[in-house]
Amino acid sequence: MTENGEDATLVRRPGSPDLRLAPDAVGQAPPPDARREAPAEEDEPHLPRDRNQAILEAAKQVGAVLKRGGHPFALAGSVAVYAHGGSGNLQHDVDFCVRREDAEDVAATLREAGLTVYAPPEDWLIKATCFGQDVDLIFELAHRPVSTGMLDRAQELPVESVRMPVLAPTDLLSGLICAFSEHHCDFGAVLPIARALREKVDWDRVRRDCGDEPMPAAFFFLLERLNVI
Repeated sequence: MTENGEDATLVRRPGSPDLRLAPDAVGQAPPPDARREAPAEEDEPHLPRDRNQAILEAAKQVGAVLKRGGHPFALAGSVAVYAHGGSGNLQHDVDFCVRREDAEDVAATLREAGLTVYAPPEDWLIKATCFGQDVDLIFELAHRPVSTGMLDRAQELPVESVRMPVLAPTDLLSGLICAFSEHHCDFGAVLPIARALREKVDWDRVRRDCGDEPMPAAFFFLLERLNVI
């Protein structure tokens, strides 16, 4: 991987025999030179038709690969919310938090497991594909670097049959709310998460993390009026 999106594509290596991947989904493919040739139809695994289940399967596969590789990481995003008891209506991809200094090693481990890995123009993550689903490996949450402390606070939880570190509820909500700005303030997407996890969140710490930024303050006002906090 190179920084700042220059020469961004990471070349895929041959897959290991214990991990068989689905073809890249239409419209979600990485850059053309990072793609592999599609396997013959009879060699394709039978994947769940339900999109939520496909996302869960991708999270389980990537989490298992990162665990075997001994990398510090934590599951994030909607699958982490699900692991903490939230909604099973998952968003469009899988998110993991890793430290920036571990990115090259993480990318190498995923490539060796047969995944397509590439660097997008944004310099705060790398991307992979697994079972046709997008997987984001994030170095920053709300413009704040993923730290060793954040990963140490992660809780090991089952994602269906696979146990893995999952970002703590307080860090999850802090990352979501601190990211609100004039250009990004989708309160409707975060409100159900706040409701589902409210008893597990240190709201005083989330307020401190967000400071006096106006959009997070507006969301806290909404939470108070709705008796969520």
